[in-house]
Amino acid sequence: MASNLFHQTNEDFEKAKTRGRIQSVLSTLAWKNSDLLSFYAVTDLIKPRNETYRGMQIIPVSQIIGSEGRYQDFSQAFYPKKELLRSRWRSIDGAVKQYVILPPISVYKLGQWYFVRDGNHRVSVAKAQGVEFIDAEVVELDSQIPLEAGLTMKQLRRRVTYYERKRFIEQYQPTFLPMDEIVFSSPGSYPELVHHIQVHKYYLNEGKSEELSFEEGARSWYENVYKPIIDEVRLQKLLLAFPGTTEADLYMWIVRHWDNLKHMSGSHEVSIESAASDYKTRFSKSGLRRWIDRLKIKFSKD
Repeated sequence: MASNLFHQTNEDFEKAKTRGRIQSVLSTLAWKNSDLLSFYAVTDLIKPRNETYRGMQIIPVSQIIGSEGRYQDFSQAFYPKKELLRSRWRSIDGAVKQYVILPPISVYKLGQWYFVRDGNHRVSVAKAQGVEFIDAEVVELDSQIPLEAGLTMKQLRRRVTYYERKRFIEQYQPTFLPMDEIVFSSPGSYPELVHHIQVHKYYLNEGKSEELSFEEGARSWYENVYKPIIDEVRLQKLLLAFPGTTEADLYMWIVRHWDNLKHMSGSHEVSIESAASDYKTRFSKSGLRRWIDRLKIKFSKD
C-alpha cells in the first residue's frame, strides 16, 4: 500500500511538473512571463490603503493568481516548476489521497482574486487534482485597480498608469495642458508630474506677495521646463533610440538624469542638451536590441 502511494504521488508530481514546463515554454514563445504574480510587486504598484481580516472562508481555487513568496516556484496555473518542490508536494498529495484533513491555507484577497501567504503546495496539489474550492484564512486589501487571472505585470503597470492619469485629470482638470501630448507609460509618473509642477510653482512664488495658482504654475512649467526638454528629445531623435516609450517618458527620465549629473559634477551648469545626449549614449539600446524589442511588441499578446 505504501509503495503504491509512493508511485502514485511521484507520478502525480511528474505530470504536474511537465504541465508547468509546457506552460513555461508556451509563455516564452508568446513573450510572456510564466510565473505567478508576486504579491509584493502587485501591491507596490496598486498601493492598497486598508486591510481587513475576513476570517475563515471557502474560496475558489481558480481565483488564486499569485503568491507572497513562492511566485517563481510555480507556473501561472500553480504547477510546480522546480525539482526541490517534489518532497513537500508529494507529501501533500499523499495526505489528500489518504483523506487527511489539512489545515487551511492563508491568503490575501484583492478584489475577487487571491494571493497565497501560506499553503502554496496545497494549492498546487488542489489545482493538479481538479479541486474547485479550498479552505482559507482571508485578509482582504482594498484596490481600485481591477485584477484578473492571467494578468501580466506589464498589463498591471499599464492599468495603474491609466488609473493615475484618470485621477490626475479628475483632480486638476488640466484643460490648460495638452494632455493628449503628455502621456506616460510608467506608474508613478503622474504623481511625479504634480511634484515637478509644485516645485516649479514654489520657485515662481519666491518674492511674490500672492501665491500663484496650480494652473499658472503648470502653464509656466510646460513652457519653460517641459517644452524645451521635448524640443531636445525631438532634435536628438530619442524616440528612435528608446522604442516603446513616449516623449513624456523621456522627459521624466532625462530630468532625473539631469539632476543626477548636476549632483555628481557638483555644478548646476550642466545643460539640458548635454544631459539628453549623455542619457542617449548611456541608456539607448543597440540596433539589434531595438530589432528584438520591435519583434516582441509585434508578436506580444498581452
